[in-house]
Amino acid sequence: MSDAAFRWSDADVRAALHLPGPGDAGRPYRAVSTDTRSLSPGDLFVALEGDRFDGHDFAGTAVAAGCGGIVARRPVDAPVPLYRVPDTLKALGDLARHRRDQAAVPVVGITGSSGKTTVKDLLVGALSSLPTVHGTPANHNNRVGVPRTILSMPEGATALVLEMGANEPGEIAELARVARPTVAVVTTVSETHVERLRDLEGVMSEKLDLVRSLEPGAAAVVGDEPPELARLARRLRPETVVAGWSRRADRDLRPADARAGSNGAWSFSWAGQRVALRMPGAHNVYNALLALTAARTLGVPAEAAAAGVSAVAPGPMRNEVRRLGELTLLVDCYNANAAGVVAAVSTLGDLAARGRRVAVLGTMLELGERCRAIHRETLRRVLDAGIDRLVLTGAFARAFASDAAAAEGRVHLVDEVEDLADRLPELLAPGDAVLLKASRGVRLERAIPALESRFGEARA
Repeated sequence: MSDAAFRWSDADVRAALHLPGPGDAGRPYRAVSTDTRSLSPGDLFVALEGDRFDGHDFAGTAVAAGCGGIVARRPVDAPVPLYRVPDTLKALGDLARHRRDQAAVPVVGITGSSGKTTVKDLLVGALSSLPTVHGTPANHNNRVGVPRTILSMPEGATALVLEMGANEPGEIAELARVARPTVAVVTTVSETHVERLRDLEGVMSEKLDLVRSLEPGAAAVVGDEPPELARLARRLRPETVVAGWSRRADRDLRPADARAGSNGAWSFSWAGQRVALRMPGAHNVYNALLALTAARTLGVPAEAAAAGVSAVAPGPMRNEVRRLGELTLLVDCYNANAAGVVAAVSTLGDLAARGRRVAVLGTMLELGERCRAIHRETLRRVLDAGIDRLVLTGAFARAFASDAAAAEGRVHLVDEVEDLADRLPELLAPGDAVLLKASRGVRLERAIPALESRFGEARA
């Protein structure tokens, strides 16, 4: 069946959910919805259940909005067809799997401890010469977001790019079951989400489930950091290609003549083409190489891929450079892990500044029992990077042990992030370049309005 010809029907729903009976091919559904606030007449409503919500409670609202059928775990009183399943979250994945199976398009799955969203954005750019590329919106990369991305694939799509995240064992395997990727990309692996994935070995195994899932004829692309990533990936799939800065990367998948500009953004040569990134940081050369390699795997000409990657701007709060009067602000507080913090500090060092370079670091979340140790280890690496001043809050402040850096006035502690707006402006001066880096849940950007009041409104 061609992508453009696909339409949901009762028969499709029953086939996707493995329910008995042939179903009625003449009973159509417009689309699949999980949210009554955006549901349209004729949609099939899936009653998802979570820790703080239960979609079954909204069955009446879905009917009032005109839904044509409901997928539910338990009985609901509704005058529309009811499809009973043991688990509505798995059912959502089953529906997405059915939709994916009807679309004869390449599917790229991207996972890793950091860089997933950036690689996804860069790959969508690299594929921009194709007619219709459909990618994960924002970072909707979990067991709800990935199926919803597949289900929202437009007619005539020519490629599907999916970001895949995990914070507990088995998630990547389930997302791969649903998406059946033809290309797997693993960006890098570090100690993230160890609260449930236990340790680095657990994270590595979870991410490599994407490579394990590949069917014959599919391709695997991985980064060269950490060193064991490429080794283990090639043990699973010998033809895996490796991109990155080091000699562990395939010779033709390394950057040539790489240079950093005064704005911290790098340019480099790849496959005979010059790539000029708009997002700062040497780590984004690494991300771009992964995206370019995946695009090459899909047959996109190097010239088109390089031009597409060069046109991609940083997303909100992801390596954004803002000017507040004479203050340069590097806003990178959408997410954080140890490798990402070190990379962001390195990017700060690349920015041109007539004043000091100041790193403001907030808590890295979901680290479990290793929280304090990982913050301490990361902080040691940051202190060695030669940044002029560090402002530490949350878990970084608690992990800091007094040493010469504090005696020199190089480190300032602000125990609670809520106090940062009051304290931070006094620690900065015009001409400084300032990094804001923390996990999303910290909302470190709350300090920006105070900086704008002191130094001027933001401008690009």
